[in-house]
Amino acid sequence: MLVEKIEQKWIDCFSKSFRLSGISPDHTVAILAETQSRKILVDLAEHALQLIGAKPVTISVPSPKVTDVLPLRSTGSSYALSEYGSIIPLLSTCDLIVDCTVEGILHTRELQSIIEKDGKVLMISNEHPEILERLVPDKRISAKVIKSLEILDNASGMTVKSDAGTDLHVEIRDAPCRAGAGYLLKGQKVAYWPGGLALFFPLKNTVNGQVVLDVGDVNLTFKRYIETPITLVIENDYVVSIEGKGLDAEIMRSYYKAWNDADAYAISHVGWGLNDRARWESMLMYDKTQINGTELRAFAGNFLISTGANEFADRFTKCHFDIPMRNCSISLDGQEIVSKGNLAGSLLNG
Repeated sequence: MLVEKIEQKWIDCFSKSFRLSGISPDHTVAILAETQSRKILVDLAEHALQLIGAKPVTISVPSPKVTDVLPLRSTGSSYALSEYGSIIPLLSTCDLIVDCTVEGILHTRELQSIIEKDGKVLMISNEHPEILERLVPDKRISAKVIKSLEILDNASGMTVKSDAGTDLHVEIRDAPCRAGAGYLLKGQKVAYWPGGLALFFPLKNTVNGQVVLDVGDVNLTFKRYIETPITLVIENDYVVSIEGKGLDAEIMRSYYKAWNDADAYAISHVGWGLNDRARWESMLMYDKTQINGTELRAFAGNFLISTGANEFADRFTKCHFDIPMRNCSISLDGQEIVSKGNLAGSLLNG
């Protein structure tokens, strides 16, 4: 059984992530938490910052009331700050904000306000510390991250295909592109740990085709491996049909429908995993309370498609699916960067 108590090895891991993110003695760092945050993560962040000699300030707000019948998981959209807009300017003056909220503020309006005020955020995923230890930031990954950003910045279109029947086309031109190595690279304002993922947020009316979720692909909102295939038909960014006869398709249809929100069906972001230390099968080894699933978003060669909030297309919704897929081939302007689930081309050796 895994317990959550402070271990020196975990303090060292947090210290490494903070140092790689540019934190040094005398920096002021805000640890952002809520009352339902995983306490061990807040404590480890505080101890690691003190070890470095930085000045930690922990700001904890009450977790928001549950306003929906449906449970929310793995959304990247914590609403803990929704009633605390007045503290955002203060948070943004810190040298770094360590995000330890339950869901994270990755897809929130508050994050955009922080960025606009020149704030920087390192989101620590709501995982048991053992997962963070296994995936402690590694500079090796940064080369693949930087290369992925270069490819995205110069590409106009993405094509994704698989033997299972996926045939998806996405315009990249002018879409905001992001990539993370588990710490803040030079010039970055947002990062998250575990890292090793490149993605972009498609603009309006730029995603068309179909995605076939095959056996072994992962529905991270449900923390469940797909056992019966599902076909998502996508027209102008929106999932217009969810086809499949098994339980996996039925549960997905039911959850989407219950939100009664058209934007729940829209594409949030798409990308690929870069981290060769992240393991596809790792979700089997942990209880659901111990894992958020960020590792599976990052395993090398996966194609990640997500539906839900996309702040760059002015869509905000509480419903969010992150779906890492195996065995896909990804091409950008005809250049194959992932071949049947394996990094290829210029990403093969980073």
